[in-house]
Amino acid sequence: MAETAVPYAYGYLSPQEVRFLDAAVERLIPTDELGPGARDAGVSCYIDRQLCGMWGTHGRNYRSGPWREGTPEQGFQSRLTPQEIYRIGIQEINRYCRGKYDKYFEFLSPAQQDEVLHGLEQGAVDLVSLSGKLFFTLLWRNTEEGFFADPMYGGNRDKIGWKLLGFPGVASGAYREHLGNPEVYRAEPVSILDIRLGHAQVDAQGFAKHVRIIERDGSKQ
Repeated sequence: MAETAVPYAYGYLSPQEVRFLDAAVERLIPTDELGPGARDAGVSCYIDRQLCGMWGTHGRNYRSGPWREGTPEQGFQSRLTPQEIYRIGIQEINRYCRGKYDKYFEFLSPAQQDEVLHGLEQGAVDLVSLSGKLFFTLLWRNTEEGFFADPMYGGNRDKIGWKLLGFPGVASGAYREHLGNPEVYRAEPVSILDIRLGHAQVDAQGFAKHVRIIERDGSKQ
């Protein structure tokens, strides 16, 4: 069942920040012949929901320093919270774009947007308050999460990411019957949100009931 997109009231991101993210995530996972991209999947909504929660403020993290340069194996080392990284980073990237292209990021051509994103990824774009590479790493990680996580978290709208991979979502008891079957298991994906909203059924053991997709001559049965 297709999910109807409803207006989302952003809790942390400003309208300008949303426009930046919509443009940026669409370049990271673009719409193409395989299907919709990250913007249509609601990745900006996913990021906003995470920023509104405890993760966004690092509410459970030790934050008293000292702050030294860590190794990749040591994980996140910045004194800035994700909320601060997004707010400061977007502002300073737009300032960079204004200086180089005389436009904010969302108004650049796709080629120019890719150039900026590659520069951030490679550490070639100098930001005043934080590392451009740190910003890009966080943005790319959150884009992947928002594209493939359960829609209950705000992204992966209409299970766009799951349909791209052929992932059926919540486990089904039918898996047992499929063991040893060489055919690929194809089913309309079921999310936790589907079950909560009553859009999908579960069996007596609590497993999702999948609607199988049988392809014959290129058609679905």
